[in-house]
Amino acid sequence: MNDDNTLHIAVIGSGGAAMAAALKAAERGARITLVERGTLGGTCVNTGCVPSKILIRAAHVTHLRRESPFDPGLSARAPIVDRAELCEQQQARVEELREAKYQRILRDHPAITVLDGEARFIDAQHLTVKLNEGGEQTVRFDRAFIGTGARPAEPPVPGLADTPYLTSTSALVLESVPKRLIVIGAGFVALELAQAFSRLGSRVTVLARSRLLSGEDPAVSDAVETALRREGIEMLNQTQASQVDYSDREFVLATNAGTLRADQLLVATGRTPNTETLNLAAIGVETAWGAILVDACLQTTVPGIYAAGDCTDQPGFVYVAAAGGSRAAVNMTGGEATLDLSAMPSVMFTDPQLATVGLTEVEALQQGFSVESRVLGMENVPRALVNFNTLGFIKMVAERDSGRLLGVQAVAGEAGELIQTAVMALRARMTVQDIGDELFPYLTMVEGLKLCAQTFTKDVTQLSCCAG
Repeated sequence: MNDDNTLHIAVIGSGGAAMAAALKAAERGARITLVERGTLGGTCVNTGCVPSKILIRAAHVTHLRRESPFDPGLSARAPIVDRAELCEQQQARVEELREAKYQRILRDHPAITVLDGEARFIDAQHLTVKLNEGGEQTVRFDRAFIGTGARPAEPPVPGLADTPYLTSTSALVLESVPKRLIVIGAGFVALELAQAFSRLGSRVTVLARSRLLSGEDPAVSDAVETALRREGIEMLNQTQASQVDYSDREFVLATNAGTLRADQLLVATGRTPNTETLNLAAIGVETAWGAILVDACLQTTVPGIYAAGDCTDQPGFVYVAAAGGSRAAVNMTGGEATLDLSAMPSVMFTDPQLATVGLTEVEALQQGFSVESRVLGMENVPRALVNFNTLGFIKMVAERDSGRLLGVQAVAGEAGELIQTAVMALRARMTVQDIGDELFPYLTMVEGLKLCAQTFTKDVTQLSCCAG
């Protein structure tokens, strides 16, 4: 420790994981030196969650003004989309949140010193920081936390690197809506942005290497694909680009489905951890494909050096990053905390949304469970009926003998708003009988969980509207 006996922690990064670690460690009495080479706030507020959800919401409103289930009784008129104006509104909110949740907090915190520059480990107790304003500074620390996040990955497609393709970062600040957009990728980010730009006016084609959402239950993939095709988005499964060229302001892709052309190309095939400049191998911090390996306590393979978030091998969600940073801080300051991801929710903000928690049926079987599952179509959920939007389903996976809930997958309008109830049910080790017996407010989407649970023992089509 330092001469004043105050534990000194170096925090690299300023996103969800790093901020949580810095604030929790300071709360527990540590002194913090936080190093950030770029913009404070990390991915979520600057180039991820916040701007993408604003874009998606604007696209949703655009879609409803053009087309809704109530058009027989409500006049509809296609809106004029001023993408530059929408982008300005979006970025103003980004800057407002960055100032309120990051810059002001760090500026006013007496225990946190911010260095603007790029950090590199010298050994397990020293960093050198190449300062943005020039020069270098050495930082000695008692513990270190790495929260450097990740960036969009660039797949090794011949010709791609020589073109001005879009990433999930640059697409969010695109000030015009392309007439034709090709999206390479079929995961959460790819599909969210594909639908958003389609609703704003682009003719969108999605290239999936295998199928949409290949890591999800096939029923989930099918339901989402049906919804997106219904909106006019072209889906090309089992399709890969073998060459990308750009000339005369047009992208030309050679694929196994033929030659494709577009005004813009969005590449959303995953993310690459920002770890290559940290000198990790030299000090013994192990990585896999650039991702830092951490244990249940968020410690790396070097004692005293911790990490969390997208730069690690943990799931790439900001709430996982923040939870990991907070728990790492407890461990760095003498406490004991672990990160339990057994009931981790995920949400894809397409329309309908996809929300999941726990095990799929296949995963449960692979883990040796004897399982029973039920699928409830949204036409059985009163909220969906009165919304005149019954696309999708809720699926519950339970242990056969005990009835204990093991997992939930939902494709539905506002599915993200119901999944946390399933998270709490998993945490409480509730059975489907317990869930079916609970009181749920009528005409809410979350009531679908109760109805799905009831299908394990009864025919819900034979129940009155709000039968308990």
